[in-house]
Amino acid sequence: MNEEHSRSAERTLMFAEAADASNAVRAQLQRDSASMRSLGAELRKLNPRAVITLARGSSDHAATYAKYLIETHAQVLTSSAAPSVSSVYGVTQDVRGCLVLAISQSGRSPDLLASVASAKASGAVVLALSNSADSPLMAAADLAVDLNAGPESSVAATKSYLASLAAIARLVAAWTEDAALDSALARLPELMDRSWAADWSAALPELQSAENLYVVGRGLGLGAAQEVALKCKETCAIHAEAFSSAELRHGPYTLLRKGFPALLLAQHDATRPGIEALAIELARRGVPVLLAGGNAAGSILLPAIEAAAELAPILLTQSAYRLIASLAVRRGLNPDRPPHLHKITETV
Repeated sequence: MNEEHSRSAERTLMFAEAADASNAVRAQLQRDSASMRSLGAELRKLNPRAVITLARGSSDHAATYAKYLIETHAQVLTSSAAPSVSSVYGVTQDVRGCLVLAISQSGRSPDLLASVASAKASGAVVLALSNSADSPLMAAADLAVDLNAGPESSVAATKSYLASLAAIARLVAAWTEDAALDSALARLPELMDRSWAADWSAALPELQSAENLYVVGRGLGLGAAQEVALKCKETCAIHAEAFSSAELRHGPYTLLRKGFPALLLAQHDATRPGIEALAIELARRGVPVLLAGGNAAGSILLPAIEAAAELAPILLTQSAYRLIASLAVRRGLNPDRPPHLHKITETV
């Protein structure tokens, strides 16, 4: 039966598209290196006083990643915008001298387009990342990056999301002229091939019948935790919530118990010791702990590929996608067609 579930998962669009993510990133790296260097020079010239991210859903999780990467590497304050301020309340904010980073796979959501128009009217420079080169968002932006992820048919965005993270990392490397990050990016497709092959099936017994799940990360890995939790919700019908390992202690911590698992994602940076300590503490309380990217007594350890901390969230998310596609099938669900959801979500 397990082999039958595996074969069924491998036939889903989600599985095929997530497996193809390394090729999408490989193509992205090969296509536009000159334009990315030029864009980095534009950002150094602009020298924005702040970066404002604009996104919804999975793209907003990419924006979380962008926040930590920009703030730790370019030292520029980065904050998420509330699109409804422009699209519903009709308020134009003073964003002169700011860079607006708009991320959208489709580039067609009315609230994002309204926010972009408002930001431009107020004097911001808009940089768009989209997997749709002919979208209204790309046409409206001052600067644009085509994700080049190719067609994506499953409702659950996977390779376009990972392509977004790769593009953000490339953007920051070009902006800050970070040779180490640029060198690490050159190896990213190969590492993604390996992360896709990583076997996280040890997590299936704990998750197959789970009703609730916490996904925990911190810093550069928080966006990965947000994304994994969302995919568990939409494709596996698990009530999954994402938390920073620091925020977990402010109330949500009390709900964790036997039968309520926690999936912890760690990258090799200053945040990892705290996540490992949390894993040990939770396991002692009888909480089923699934730990990827770290080592802690009492946890079910999920294999992670060693990589630069900046790129580890990409690899962890890809490994999680494979687990989630298999988990959805085991729970009797079709990860490609979650109920009540559509591929393009247009919010006002």
